[in-house]
Amino acid sequence: MAEAQNIPAGSTTAGSIAVAAESTVATRMSAPPSFDVADFPIPHGREEEWRFTPLERLRGLHDGTAVATGEGVRVEIEAPEGVTVETVGRDDARLGKAKPVDRVAAQAYSAFEKAAVVSVPKEAVLTEPIRISVHGQGGVAFGHQVIELGAFAEALVVLDHTGDAVLAANVDYVLGDGAKLTVVSVQDWDEKAVHVAQHNALVGRDASFKSVVVTFGGDLVRIHPRVEYAGPGGEAELLGLYFTDAGQHQEHRLLVTHNTPHCKSNVAYKGALQGQDAHAVWIGDVLIEARAEGTDTYELNRNLVLTDGARVDSVPNLEIETGEIAGAGHASATGRFDDEQLFYLMARGIPETEARRLVVRGFFAELVQQIGLPDVEERLIAKIEAELEASV
Repeated sequence: MAEAQNIPAGSTTAGSIAVAAESTVATRMSAPPSFDVADFPIPHGREEEWRFTPLERLRGLHDGTAVATGEGVRVEIEAPEGVTVETVGRDDARLGKAKPVDRVAAQAYSAFEKAAVVSVPKEAVLTEPIRISVHGQGGVAFGHQVIELGAFAEALVVLDHTGDAVLAANVDYVLGDGAKLTVVSVQDWDEKAVHVAQHNALVGRDASFKSVVVTFGGDLVRIHPRVEYAGPGGEAELLGLYFTDAGQHQEHRLLVTHNTPHCKSNVAYKGALQGQDAHAVWIGDVLIEARAEGTDTYELNRNLVLTDGARVDSVPNLEIETGEIAGAGHASATGRFDDEQLFYLMARGIPETEARRLVVRGFFAELVQQIGLPDVEERLIAKIEAELEASV
């Protein structure tokens, strides 16, 4: 279990964090971002950014042998009135706002043929969510999507992944000044699916971005959320929950780059694991650049191991290049059921099986309630219940 670390404003301990061995990995030792696949060597599993990923289960996404097939995925978009939905070619100027940071993301960018661009006009406040359904149809696909909000617009986007596919994709979120965007990305794939995605958010001046990543299904899922700021006053909240079952590999690698003064970020991911060879990976990286004075950031990861045979790798990284910050810290913990909680519930006549379910529901409840969309919240609670039923 990693100890929580809190760094108050002006703390002289910032330098010791900045030079720690783990803290420089994702930002200083990785290959520079690029659209060119050739700029990224084929990974062999010894690289820092790939050391936890079972490459043989990527089905060729990492070495160029995966080829798109016509039946890969079906994308459907439902949007409220006033929202523009376009299918554009590779030459559209709105594409490519963020560069890929690994070979799979570069392969996805170089291989997609059409991209979906969803635009919310400035000052529009949507009362209904934008729903993007990505349904796998058994093939291989490379995707690219852009969601852009004009200044002072507000929107909620649900990005829902179901079915069976091998998918590599990039998703860009571009927020104008003062805009507010909440994105709920659900990975509810069939058991054989493979999904690798890079999510890029560019947060405008005084804008607010909330990401909720929910991962249940799939053989291998690897999601890479990234945040940068286009002006001061921006806020980002990255939330996530995952339930990793027997044989599944679920990996979430986050990077928040504080490159602008007086911005905030908060990261909180929670996961539960059960079954033989269930493997969850969480990498949380926060970089505070020298010019990002007044930054306020915190990242948290909690994991609950329900059975023997499951494995968690949790690595919070914090790199600070200035002592002029409002605050920074991180925490990571992995453990089994709290025996005292179980005893408390069972002493009040609740059977052990039901007591365990209550503990897990309570563990996830805080994050589920952050979604703010009743039908999605109910679906996720039902999914958690189904997972718990399978563990009995």
